[in-house]
Amino acid sequence: MLRRYLTQYGLDTWRNPTEYVAPVQDDYTGYSSDKYGTPTIEFGKKKRDVQRDTRDIEERITHEENIYGESSDEVSHLHSGGFESSVDARLQEGMLEQRWEEKEESLEELMTKLNQLIGLTEVKKNIETQVNLIKIQTMSQNMHLPTPTVSLHLVFSGNPGTGKTTVARLLAKIYKQLGVVKKGQFVEVDRSGLVEGYVGQTAEKTSEVIDRAMGGVLFIDEAYALTNNKEKGDYGQEAVDTLLKRMEDDRDKFVVIVAGYTDEMKEFVSSNPGLESRFSKFIQFPDYTGEELMQIFDGMCSSMQFTLDEKAKKLVKDKFTAMAERHEENFANGREVRNFFDRCVERQANRLAADPNLKVEDLTRFSESDVTE
Repeated sequence: MLRRYLTQYGLDTWRNPTEYVAPVQDDYTGYSSDKYGTPTIEFGKKKRDVQRDTRDIEERITHEENIYGESSDEVSHLHSGGFESSVDARLQEGMLEQRWEEKEESLEELMTKLNQLIGLTEVKKNIETQVNLIKIQTMSQNMHLPTPTVSLHLVFSGNPGTGKTTVARLLAKIYKQLGVVKKGQFVEVDRSGLVEGYVGQTAEKTSEVIDRAMGGVLFIDEAYALTNNKEKGDYGQEAVDTLLKRMEDDRDKFVVIVAGYTDEMKEFVSSNPGLESRFSKFIQFPDYTGEELMQIFDGMCSSMQFTLDEKAKKLVKDKFTAMAERHEENFANGREVRNFFDRCVERQANRLAADPNLKVEDLTRFSESDVTE
């Protein structure tokens, strides 16, 4: 009975984990994190070779007993025939969830993933140089040689949607593989995640965030917002002071990456000698070209099994070329592509909704009208 049920639910072989843990989509990159806050996982890219045997499920049932107050008699009942109906109910209620152990990626795999990102040629070179410096530093230390200091804390500057967060996530994992950090978790915040409205609260809140980042990478997006407002009653500077103190007190225990618009980030770092001394390495993220924007759109279409006819493809390509050339003030690069893709899906839905005889090719094709704005 138990083995048959395991097989029925796919618990004794690989299974797409999204059936059991609903992912939270992050952005156009496709990275996700589960409801438990597990560091970003890329669902649907490869099979998890996860084995679930009878002992694993029995241990899970015992764990359920501890949570939901079931008696040992009821657990025995589950094993002897009531297992099926109980697990059915638990699955429907969302109580029985599977935690999936993802195979930790090697440094080589992570670097391959970095190099597969669209565009970002100079960014990739900078990250590769950073990796090589850390490798040589480690070898020199092991040979008891003098070693130059490598700045692990970084400034990622550039416009929105240029991949700063995506690269920072990968770098957290890369740093772990290099032994720079112990855990490699990625903690992302902005001003609102650090600053409170009363004296003393900001320092406490900032310290709590840093505690979560211990052994990993703290990523502060739009960090310049911490020092933009110099008016009385603003506690952004308190967050900066707390951050600098913890970077000194907990040196080598976590890494900080700050990110934002290029000019604003230069001003942010130069606003404080402590920031200048700790953030000496800038990595510039350029805007995407029209061709690169088209590649991002093609990737989104492929991931959802959409195709474009020739007229639609030309319209989209011309649109992205014009967008890249105009480079309007609020141009958001990859986010613009994501928003455009979503609008295409909406237009396709409006076009097809009244047709009761749709075929697969109808549902997976963008027509000229779907991509026209």
